[in-house]
Amino acid sequence: MTPAPAQIIIPAHNEGGYIVDCLASLLEQDHQGPVTTTVVANGCTDDTVERALAMAPQFAARGWQLRVEDLPQGGKVGALNHGDHLADQSGTGPRIYLDADIRMSRSLLRGIIAALETPEPRYAGGRLVVAQSPSWISRAYARFWQKLPFLRHGTTGAGLFAVNHAGRQRWGQFPGIISDDTFVRLNFSEAERLLVDQPYSWPIAEGFGTLVRVRRRQDNGVSEIAALYPQLLENQGHDSPSKPELTRLALRDPVGFVVYATVAVAVRIGKNNHDWARGR
Repeated sequence: MTPAPAQIIIPAHNEGGYIVDCLASLLEQDHQGPVTTTVVANGCTDDTVERALAMAPQFAARGWQLRVEDLPQGGKVGALNHGDHLADQSGTGPRIYLDADIRMSRSLLRGIIAALETPEPRYAGGRLVVAQSPSWISRAYARFWQKLPFLRHGTTGAGLFAVNHAGRQRWGQFPGIISDDTFVRLNFSEAERLLVDQPYSWPIAEGFGTLVRVRRRQDNGVSEIAALYPQLLENQGHDSPSKPELTRLALRDPVGFVVYATVAVAVRIGKNNHDWARGR
């Protein structure tokens, strides 16, 4: 019996400069099973749709399906729900949610699908590796941030997360909130979240001001979930560094620590708003 295809959903708003590399990294995967990839372009004013459509013959050559949906309205939540609606018509395969600026390592898809092959609800992700940034501030921030326990041992869901069919039953439509990845992750306990030890490349915000705005938006997203879905906080986990561990990390990388701490302070003392903040 042919397994249900893995469903990859990629929301994309003006991602013409990134979507080809993202899709190319999918084509390089060593997974051999059926895959349906849906790019949901939303409110694009660039050539995201045309660039994605140009990749369709390469997907067909692999025996995989590539759908490109062109929605006139912007908004990631709407794009996610549209992609989910199409995926719901394609069986019970695993569902992978992928940002358009992510590049997956060659064996990550196979590892995620294998991890999700269980009737029990499960959530899975890869090992986040921050892409090289032209900004020295962003490089220093990323160098320190990646050493924190949550990044070293946890499944962050930033830019990429996946669930099996039973896991997808944990929620209905994506709600209209800031942090869709945190919302989904907290629908699963630590024991239900699986880290596949294969990397994926994730771009960090560029420069101090953008880092502060993006970090503030992330904090707002967590606060919003705490207010609307307080029961989910039980699944937050316990990966905050202890004071001795934080001291050791700071001594090993004082520049990275100072940048990280300065961003954190600026987030707390600056204007708290819910405006969209993009890292590039």
